[in-house]
Amino acid sequence: MKVLFDTSALVSGLWVAHPKHLECIDWLRQVNSGLIQGIIATHTLAELYSTLTALPIHPRLSPQLVQQLIADNLTQFDVIFLTIEDYQTVIKQMVELNLTGGAIYDALIARVAVKAEVDRLLTLNPRHFTRLGEQIAQLVTLPR
Repeated sequence: MKVLFDTSALVSGLWVAHPKHLECIDWLRQVNSGLIQGIIATHTLAELYSTLTALPIHPRLSPQLVQQLIADNLTQFDVIFLTIEDYQTVIKQMVELNLTGGAIYDALIARVAVKAEVDRLLTLNPRHFTRLGEQIAQLVTLPR
């Protein structure tokens, strides 16, 4: 089974104090043990770094620690990049759905789901993706 991980699922899987940590760490373990194929978007790497280094905790996670968390925990994931044509497709979709602003970042992740032909899109923010159409809505999965 191919599973695309949204940033929200990765953050909660890597940050042990997150309320959904246990649910999400189980999915990460399944990827690292080879039970499922983990997929992430290149954009997700940047978003994950940004989010983890800006968590409202004291002390903050250092850039070095976050880099190590990413390196240690995402080595088994396939990282999918988007082409300029993919970006143009996403922008066209945004216009057709009359979506603005930051919704484009979710749409880019959804484009990776389509491109990689995943079976599930794991997220803690289902509404961010269900608004992108039925094809994506069918993939949305909450960690349990």
